Amino acid sequence: MSTAIGKKKYRSVGDTIFNFVIFLVLSFLIIVTVYPFWNTIAISFNDGLDSVKGGIHLFPRKFTWQNYKALFIDDRLLKAFIISVTRTILQTGVSVFCTCMLAYALSRKEFVAKKAFTIVLVISMYVSAGLIPSYMLIKNLGMLRSYAVYIIPNIVDVFNFILVRTYINGLPDSFVESARIDGAGEFKIFMKIIMPLIVPSVAMISLFVAVGAWNSWFDTYLYCSGEPNLHSLQYKLMEFLQSSQNQSASAADANAMAVAAASGSSSAMVTPISIRSSITMIATLPILVVYPFLQKYFIVGMTVGGVKE
Repeated sequence: MSTAIGKKKYRSVGDTIFNFVIFLVLSFLIIVTVYPFWNTIAISFNDGLDSVKGGIHLFPRKFTWQNYKALFIDDRLLKAFIISVTRTILQTGVSVFCTCMLAYALSRKEFVAKKAFTIVLVISMYVSAGLIPSYMLIKNLGMLRSYAVYIIPNIVDVFNFILVRTYINGLPDSFVESARIDGAGEFKIFMKIIMPLIVPSVAMISLFVAVGAWNSWFDTYLYCSGEPNLHSLQYKLMEFLQSSQNQSASAADANAMAVAAASGSSSAMVTPISIRSSITMIATLPILVVYPFLQKYFIVGMTVGGVKE
């Protein structure tokens, strides 16, 4: 009896130590993950000249809105924001819909050429023609300096296609067979049966596409740099950051700004470090707002108990 009690106490002490170690490890990971983001927020709201001195950790020393005002004082930035928002919405909707349709078609057993099409798609994911042929293709298709260059080349993503097709392959065939017996066509089956059942995978690839579209700037640089009305927010922010760094380098170096800050100068100005932090927050905030609404779909299954055979 006493031996059993001793073992129970020993296990209890061991469990307590284990839980404490896990708590320490997770706390460390949380701090390492959250602190850089919080520090970026603090710097973005701190006076740019004061930020050069360093030493800003959790809270700004001299609170100011000047960094964000410097970004949004130009109407072109607002237009770029609209371009990025509309591009993200359209690209996500079109890409997700077409990717799901392709995945459904190539998941059907009765589709004879599905293996050949799948092989071609997978090869295209690993082998690319290169930047110059891609540019020439876009030029020959007449999509240079056009809004279509943001949507059409990104209609189908092979990686997302594989994810959705794998999810569809895991669905019971009874769903599709029952719908066909009732006289439903393939498109109706796709819209009414398949799409509601693959909501978790749709939400997952929607997040992937939306993040990629929102953060993209290189395609603007390649195809629309000469069309200011089509500049995306990320491209404008990249230009703003480069111009800020160039102005800082041409006017004075970081040591001179640090001396001015140490002397108590109160003149409001932005610096590369403050602008960089503000840009990071502007670029990150929309994704942080959308992600919590889609996270739950990553692990939720929609077909459990749907069919009882």
